[in-house]
Amino acid sequence: MGAGVLAAALFGVNLLNYIDRQVIFALFPLLQAELALSDTQLGLLASAFMWVYLSAAPVFGVLADRGSRPRLMGLGVALWSAATGLSGVVRTYAELLAARAIVGIGEASYGAIAPALLSDAVRPGARGKALAFFSMAIPVGSALGYLLGGLLAQQFGWRAAFLVVGVPGLLLAWGVGRMADPPRGGLDASGRPGAGTARPRLPDYLGLCRTRSYVLNCLAMTAMTFVLGGLAAWIPTYLVRVRGLALTQANLVFGLMTLLSGVAGTLLGGWLGDRLRRRIPAAYQLVSGVGLALGAPCAAGAILAPDRTTALTLIFMAEVLVFLNTGPLNAVIAEVSAPAVRASAYAANIFVIHALGDAISPAIMGMLSDRLGLAAALWIAPVGLLVAALFCFWGMRWYARECGVPRA
Repeated sequence: MGAGVLAAALFGVNLLNYIDRQVIFALFPLLQAELALSDTQLGLLASAFMWVYLSAAPVFGVLADRGSRPRLMGLGVALWSAATGLSGVVRTYAELLAARAIVGIGEASYGAIAPALLSDAVRPGARGKALAFFSMAIPVGSALGYLLGGLLAQQFGWRAAFLVVGVPGLLLAWGVGRMADPPRGGLDASGRPGAGTARPRLPDYLGLCRTRSYVLNCLAMTAMTFVLGGLAAWIPTYLVRVRGLALTQANLVFGLMTLLSGVAGTLLGGWLGDRLRRRIPAAYQLVSGVGLALGAPCAAGAILAPDRTTALTLIFMAEVLVFLNTGPLNAVIAEVSAPAVRASAYAANIFVIHALGDAISPAIMGMLSDRLGLAAALWIAPVGLLVAALFCFWGMRWYARECGVPRA
């Protein structure tokens, strides 16, 4: 399987990944009404998924470094798709909480393995664009989650929304498990297959903790993920509660904004990162840091905007700027991690960014909303984006030292 075909296949499955992950946020008002839930309980639905997701990722990372990566991904796709469908037949809040937690187990396998698989299939100088294309499924899938969730719930109820979006993954799981597994170590700078790698050892794993550019990259992604997780959970509700949109309209508007801004920002960030990397070794962090820093005032302006149109415009601008980092920061992980533990490097990153990021931010924003109002809770966003930008700029210094010659 060529790199292009592999990238397209992984993009398609990642699309389903984010549809199944985000669809619940479009259904928050309906779940709240039928199950009599507080904002805190709604936030915990997102947090339960994330805690299981981040806890399972390191396990899948270690297994992937030693066994068949496609088979593990296929198992994960089947598991998360079945759990998404089961979310549509629950009767209590506890059952829904459990179903969302199981979705996290399945998605952990894919999130940890797929980027490592793709990194091994392309040469180092093209990883920014390849991972940007793969990561474009995040905004596209998220947008489709909002759109499909809102439309299906309006026509058939929220239970049907879960059932419909869960079916495609069950159909694709077998094919995912039979995909080719690229040689570990990937291609060299000229595009030729590398020499492969030995089985990972404990020092290989510990080396990740001593690689400052990797650690700072994880911290930047953590701050960003904290912000994005909270906004993904609460922006549709914010548009309904504060800006006066109807539920279906809010999901449609935010879904389309996320789709357009995500595609534009993700592709632009990957292209800029690879292009500037020819002259600036730490271009991936530079592009990401500038985007995050410029996104902060846009986020603040959206909260303060006196009218709906201005608020939506600034939200769109902030999304474009934040999505610039998606491909570049994922490419940094591949560049600074040893090929033998590349899946574990992505898995450890998943653990950190979600444990300290979107595993807690929806619930924190929900609790702040219960006490201070939803608009006040959203002030977490501009602060978090500035923190993420600072970590990117700090990481530039160490990347230049630790990755003067990109790894295979």
